[in-house]
Amino acid sequence: MSLTPRYADAVDTTTHGEYRINRTPGDERPLYRFTGRITADGSSGFRAEPGRYHVYAGWFCPWAQRVTIQLALNGLEDVVSVSYVDGARDGRGWAFRETHGPDPVNGFTLLREAYEATEPGFDGHISVPTLWDRETGRIVSNDFAGIGIDLATEFGGWSNGADHYPAELRPRIEELDSWLGPAVNRGVGAAAGEGPAAEAARAELLAAFAELDKLLGQQRHLLGERLTEADVRLWVTLARYDVASNAGRAIGPALDAYPNLWAYARDLYQRPAFAGTTDFATFARPGAALPDWNAAHDREALAAAGA
Repeated sequence: MSLTPRYADAVDTTTHGEYRINRTPGDERPLYRFTGRITADGSSGFRAEPGRYHVYAGWFCPWAQRVTIQLALNGLEDVVSVSYVDGARDGRGWAFRETHGPDPVNGFTLLREAYEATEPGFDGHISVPTLWDRETGRIVSNDFAGIGIDLATEFGGWSNGADHYPAELRPRIEELDSWLGPAVNRGVGAAAGEGPAAEAARAELLAAFAELDKLLGQQRHLLGERLTEADVRLWVTLARYDVASNAGRAIGPALDAYPNLWAYARDLYQRPAFAGTTDFATFARPGAALPDWNAAHDREALAAAGA
């Protein structure tokens, strides 16, 4: 790779058009083509090894932040490398610009190049996070859920020993996700819209916030005292709520209307893995007022009570 950093030119929708997500007919979800998995023993074809994998991420993206939080929680920052795409795109998809630096692995200027290198003529969704394998020179996965779980479970030989997706809690984590995924993480976008579907999404989202507020008045985390992948999944949406989807209060009141949920969100933010992977400026709407994420939360009292 050239020693001179290579960058994409400026966003140009006049020339390249707007980015469009290809979807399977009848399915509104983006088409994620690559779903490879990393395993500790290599049985999947991708063995967990230090220095082998790279994550292409976006500071703005909640799905990518789920992955970077897991990297930090597990102490894997020197085991799996990360770089960030620019936060603006045209029809070519995400690109590497001076804002967040070049692609340090392949020298690509467009993330699309990684997809084309893996599957010439690729017509699916070019997304972050994208997990790249240096050894084979191809994408392993752009399925954010699988990437996060593999980082949490398959790199034990190089991690700090944390386990945020423990086997005994996995059914409960996924059960929570079956509720909070559609109601909160994916529902928040629909809730910010207009019409009957948006009204229904808002009602479901605010009902979920009320239930979470009750639950978190009794325990420090979603599943009790222990921090898990369930908390990571919820938190990335809470972090963006007041300054992005609900910046104009089109959905409902600010997060501080739910005191236990808001204290819980601050409790997580004040841990290095969460704060260190958050850049509010990359997703806050212009003029949005940033709440005080460093205010005291007193959640330790719940931990003591639980103990």
